[in-house]
Amino acid sequence: MEELVGLREGSSGNPVTLRELWGPCPQIRRGIRGGLEWLKQKLFRVGEDWYFLMILGVLMALISYTMNFAVDRVIGAHNWLYREIGDNHLLRYLSWTVYPMALVSFSSGFSQSITPFSGGSGVPELKTILSGVVLEDYLDIRNFGAKVVGLTCTLAASSTIFLGKVGPFVHLSAMMAAYLGRVRVQATGESENKSKRNEMLVAGAAVGVATVFSAPFSGVLFSIEVMSSHFSVWDYWRGFFAATCGAFMFRLLAVFSSQEETITSIFKTSFRVDVPFDLPEIFFFVALGAICGIVSCAYLLCQRVFLGFVRTNRVISKLMATSKPLCSALAALVLASITYPPGSGRFMASRLSMSELLNSLLDNNSWALMTQNSSPPWPAEPDPQNLWFEWYHPRFTVFGTLAFFLIMKFWMLILATTIPIPAGYFLPIFIYGAAAFSGAVTYSISTALLAFEMTGQIVHALPVLMAVLAANAIAQSCQPSFYDGTIIVKKLPYLPWIRSRNINSHGVTAEHFMNCTITTLAKDTPLEEVVKVVTSTDTAEYPLVESTAVSPEHLSCGLPRRASDPEAVPGDVPAPGTPPLRAAGPSFPLCDVAGQSCGLRVLGRVGESDFQSDKPAGPKVSQPGEMQQGTSAVLGKEAGQRPPSLPPSQHTAPLQPSSTPRRQAARTQQ
Repeated sequence: MEELVGLREGSSGNPVTLRELWGPCPQIRRGIRGGLEWLKQKLFRVGEDWYFLMILGVLMALISYTMNFAVDRVIGAHNWLYREIGDNHLLRYLSWTVYPMALVSFSSGFSQSITPFSGGSGVPELKTILSGVVLEDYLDIRNFGAKVVGLTCTLAASSTIFLGKVGPFVHLSAMMAAYLGRVRVQATGESENKSKRNEMLVAGAAVGVATVFSAPFSGVLFSIEVMSSHFSVWDYWRGFFAATCGAFMFRLLAVFSSQEETITSIFKTSFRVDVPFDLPEIFFFVALGAICGIVSCAYLLCQRVFLGFVRTNRVISKLMATSKPLCSALAALVLASITYPPGSGRFMASRLSMSELLNSLLDNNSWALMTQNSSPPWPAEPDPQNLWFEWYHPRFTVFGTLAFFLIMKFWMLILATTIPIPAGYFLPIFIYGAAAFSGAVTYSISTALLAFEMTGQIVHALPVLMAVLAANAIAQSCQPSFYDGTIIVKKLPYLPWIRSRNINSHGVTAEHFMNCTITTLAKDTPLEEVVKVVTSTDTAEYPLVESTAVSPEHLSCGLPRRASDPEAVPGDVPAPGTPPLRAAGPSFPLCDVAGQSCGLRVLGRVGESDFQSDKPAGPKVSQPGEMQQGTSAVLGKEAGQRPPSLPPSQHTAPLQPSSTPRRQAARTQQ
């Protein structure tokens, strides 16, 4: 039965099939068919970069949204339990402290039992990997589930221990990117390419930030500033494409779940746009940036010192190595007790979650003016429309509660960074000091752009950027960044910078820090000088040069080394006609140059056919005072150990080969 596609013009209603319709136009048909095939090959060819980058962004957006959904439900259950207990202070205290203790201890125990790489943020280790150092199993996809579960439990207790999810989510995105990279290699049949792997890891770092804050631009800049020691322009579009897919999918899920009416910024603000700031206010922005830079230096120093103390203290380090869940529970108990709402938590807005804290601080209301003539009551539970009520206390002004919050969170955040659980530290730092403080702590300028993308406001771009630059200028001149400090304390094999950030260091050359006091041997060095050099120094290797005379052709021709290698056989004598030493190529043991008394041998390249160690042939005799090329001579101190290169009158006994087990075995076989 033929398919009806239309009626021919002027016909009496007879059906027209596809074949009859396109029959008179073969060229058009071939052109359309060729265009469709070309489009199919370009868009759906297995192994294309965009295919896996889109999958990476969509998957991480789904995981981020699912994690937020689960965290909100667990936090809601905690708040419900705290309200329903009643006015019994003991039960309310237990519900406030035991709940996060259980979550944190489970997060530490579950994640650490599966993989030891799940603790912390993961950014310092990932930064080490991108610098060229290989950390085995750190990006294994088997660690993915442990980190997801542990991070979810940590975020559910974040209102008491003050931690975020940016760093661990960057690590999760890098794991997924590495896994998709291996899938791509298997699908295309290509060989493993380290450059391609790094491209996927950089894109994964951008996706990790973009799917947390719905900020693709900040995600890409974060991967450039913080993650990469060097950045290839070739990775630029990959990072933007993957981050855009992740951010779009993340906000689209909020629309589908009826949380938002349309795709908007994650923290909406209502700042005035006609006259956002007066010109003299720029000075105060810069001053605020300078203050944030000074405070960030103090924070980085205290955090690094305390982290080093925890890792080096004998009692704490032993407890951390054997009972990580117990350490995590004890730290959570201390932090939860301080944030107990009827106690000191009343002055820190401790009932607000991390997102609610940021929403309240971005409120476009003057709290001082609103509380000048009235005293708003402290509600039984936080009011979503008036979150700033949590910052008010009748005996303290809002400035007093904010100052108390800054002082307490300064050391509480330092303590929280030592807990061995999957946790991020960027969001608490951002809440503590916004773009300037977080930018100074992490050595990044992208925090200014992140503030604009999160709030949807860009009218304060110039003053905020000036504040971030001022804070970075102070922090970078005094302390290493948060992630670099963690690398230093953990002693990760990170390649250090040769050039510092100071512009005056660009004149530094290799001769300024290289070791110039090197003992060398020349082929025309007298025997007595060789013995004196070898016996008076403990150097393991002595570069062998052509001549002692300084000339442009002062070339190296070998590398004599002390005979500490068990493979070296003292007394092995090469056959006559041995080719000379060459400086290039792998080292090959010839035999003793300085004999058993000095313990020196020469390494060079010699053909196996020319090296006949089992033949008792002696070396070629040279002129007195010269060293043989590619031959061995004994420089012993005892009688009968003189080299054959000396005049015969100086010999008291013929040269005898040493009796080593390998030599005796060779003789037995002969």
